[in-house]
Amino acid sequence: MFPLAKSALALTARSVQRIASRQCHHQNEHDFHAKYGNLILVSGAVFCTSIWAYVITQTGITWNLSPVGRVTPKEWKDQ
Repeated sequence: MFPLAKSALALTARSVQRIASRQCHHQNEHDFHAKYGNLILVSGAVFCTSIWAYVITQTGITWNLSPVGRVTPKEWKDQ
């Protein structure tokens, strides 16, 4: 075997051993989504609900949700 290839294999073997030992001693920490995912979801829902509650109750928009009972037919004009 060539000396360069031999040293490259030894280097990768050491790297694999180093990575494996790091992962064995690494504590399982939660990632960002595990820590804050539910909090962000709930705060977003509260924010959205509060904004819509304000818009519906305080802005004075007439919503006209159903025309039933409000629409009356116009009289025909005879010419």
